[in-house]
Amino acid sequence: MRDAISRAGAPLIRLVNIERTYRVGTEEVHALRRVSVSVHHGEWVAIVGQSGSGKSTLMNVVGCLDTPTAGNYFLDGRDVAQMNDDELADTRNQKIGFVFQTFQLLARDTALANVELPLVYRGIGASERKRRAREALEKVGLAARMHHKPNELSGGQRQRVAIARALVGEPLLLLADEPTGNLDSTTGEEIVRLFADLHRMGHTIVLVTHAPHLAALCPRAVRLCDGQVVADGPGPRVAELRDEATTSMPLLATPIVASAGVGL
Repeated sequence: MRDAISRAGAPLIRLVNIERTYRVGTEEVHALRRVSVSVHHGEWVAIVGQSGSGKSTLMNVVGCLDTPTAGNYFLDGRDVAQMNDDELADTRNQKIGFVFQTFQLLARDTALANVELPLVYRGIGASERKRRAREALEKVGLAARMHHKPNELSGGQRQRVAIARALVGEPLLLLADEPTGNLDSTTGEEIVRLFADLHRMGHTIVLVTHAPHLAALCPRAVRLCDGQVVADGPGPRVAELRDEATTSMPLLATPIVASAGVGL
């Protein structure tokens, strides 16, 4: 079924006029304003914007962690609004692999045990869990460190464990929220290069970042400002724009299905 959707060219993510409004006291805060974005299978897209631009809210909507006030969100061809709580939980566990800024690893467990965790919730047996977790750690270059605990690993290695944990369930989408935010610049670029490798393997990746230089490394970037999409096109071009320059300009080129030729 998933292969059929991919061959048909239907987007994996389709957001149509998404709005998200919060009430703070007597005032309404419009975090997202009529956001329409599609991401196809195999794309690597950066969501870039300054603090308060709405990118974290958009990530929560895409990750099925928050519900839009208005608009429609279709994930893998299905209207998310029609899912019940159990279906949403299954979607988060099976279709989306999350990578967080703070790693969110269990301190007392080894890298291998941390990566196994999503498979525990799926009820997969111990031997199969270990096999898949080892493969995921090998994919991110940590085969030699799988029995180390988080405090025995560097920041970059901990983030690699977190990425392996996101990959182990073979999700349709990798959703990374500021994955380099707690890393120095050199290590951060190493992590982005790892995402480039994963993209070349065929993974669909949405990377949320406030850093234009990281968005520039992605084949495509979507820039948010004041809850609105103000630019959508090739990563290097979108990254070089200033927010004040984008508010009065039309969107850039239509979204590109990313190819393997990423300049990293």
